[in-house]
Amino acid sequence: RGEGMGLGRRIASSVVIASAAALAAVPAAGEDTAGLPRAMAWSAYNLGTTGYNQAVAIGKVLKDHYGVTLRVLPGKNDVSRLLPLVRGRVQLSANGVATYFAQEGVFQFADRRWGPLPLRLIMTSNGDSNQALAVAADTGITGFSQLRGRRVPYVRGAPALNVSTEAFLACGGLSWDDVDRVEFPGYGAMWTGMVNGQVDAAYATTVSGPTRKLEASPRGIRWPTVPHDDRACWQRLWAVAPYFTPHVATRGAGISQAAPHEGATYPYPLLIGLDSTPPELAHAMARVIHRHYDDFKDADPGAIGWAMDRQLFDWVVPYHEGAVRYFREVGVWTEAHQAHNDRLLERQRVLAQAWQTMQGSGAADDDAFVAAWLAVRADALTAAGFDPVWAAPDAS
Repeated sequence: RGEGMGLGRRIASSVVIASAAALAAVPAAGEDTAGLPRAMAWSAYNLGTTGYNQAVAIGKVLKDHYGVTLRVLPGKNDVSRLLPLVRGRVQLSANGVATYFAQEGVFQFADRRWGPLPLRLIMTSNGDSNQALAVAADTGITGFSQLRGRRVPYVRGAPALNVSTEAFLACGGLSWDDVDRVEFPGYGAMWTGMVNGQVDAAYATTVSGPTRKLEASPRGIRWPTVPHDDRACWQRLWAVAPYFTPHVATRGAGISQAAPHEGATYPYPLLIGLDSTPPELAHAMARVIHRHYDDFKDADPGAIGWAMDRQLFDWVVPYHEGAVRYFREVGVWTEAHQAHNDRLLERQRVLAQAWQTMQGSGAADDDAFVAAWLAVRADALTAAGFDPVWAAPDAS
């Protein structure tokens, strides 16, 4: 049919399409574009992930209401998501819990080429799922303590997975020494191994696709609880992974409103910038996400987590001053939140000063440098009244 279209009709059609596109890019009357550039780039998780999908959904809001074009750059790992932010190739990142590792200068960020980063939160998504350690139902395991002597996966180069798994083991009074550690090259391989019977437990978001495969397999799926009234469990868990918060999930494989999961979670994704991110941009993005929440909350199952009443203002990474200004304007930021944020900013200052002492270190090789840095880091944090959490090198 297109071949038969006359030149005049083609021109007219092109004008209509171009005009419609131009109108779509014009901000609606009364929309506040202050602080927003005409084009932005964010880094995010891989294509098809909930983090990527949520970033794209917010990008549509920016385009439809403010004429701002957002380019989302997928990154396959924590370094590939944060490197563009540090180098100025993207303004913000829709990142995960490695945000905390990067702030702390641990694991892959203990490398002499990295060090602790002055990261800042803008807003975060806190959905109805949990971050949890699943077990195969055919094992008969109902609690983490029963994983003693069982096969537990360890993913090479993935501290976010391994530390979180270790935290749930700690809830059950166990460590890596108490289980049969089975190594895998990646997250997907780990879950394939779970379905195929190579391991007995695996870590995931309860809504992650592979968990559905386990649920539908002959093995079945079970999520041991992290009892919210078990203080000893939580103290052991937080000693390993202080970024977890108690949460009851109503979404996931084998999880529903009728069959909720009492467990733990952390925000994902987290929209982050640096201390150098313009306050006007941080303020504008907090405003856009809050004002237009209804426009994108149904774009992905996890997008409901961006609601203002789901924000965690006392988490383990500080909020950007521009975002804080917006939270104050809408009356959700308290003096207690500010005191907590100030303490986190002080922690970052201590880490930055400690890192400065490492410049010109005479450590002969990378492993020696990491060991020296972690010792310096732990001493500096302890002296300032902070818990260092991680004080020794890790094979992650």
